[in-house]
Amino acid sequence: MVFILGFNFPETRLVKSALSSFYGVGPRHTQRLMAKLYIHDTARVGSLADKQVLDLTAELSTMTIENDLRRKLQDNIRRLRDMGAYRGRRHAMQMPVRGQRTRTQTATAGKLNRVERFG
Repeated sequence: MVFILGFNFPETRLVKSALSSFYGVGPRHTQRLMAKLYIHDTARVGSLADKQVLDLTAELSTMTIENDLRRKLQDNIRRLRDMGAYRGRRHAMQMPVRGQRTRTQTATAGKLNRVERFG
């Protein structure tokens, strides 16, 4: 087991998928991090040297990920709601925010606007 930024990863897991498991780190950020630290695309977490794991942890700690990013998202939505902006009102009503149709097919927006975005 390799410990990276509060998470244990099995040694057989790909570095690419381990990095993508962090909230806020997608394929593009993963690719850039791996290129910056000279890690091959098919490298496993267990094959990383200790220095590479430390460098990876240091890079991830400088980024806004996990709970900090979730909190930032909630704060942004709360700010829109408090301001009375159109987008904030749409979030509050659990309706589509970005101009999607509302005559049909609003179930997805209702699910998304309900998820942990309210303060």
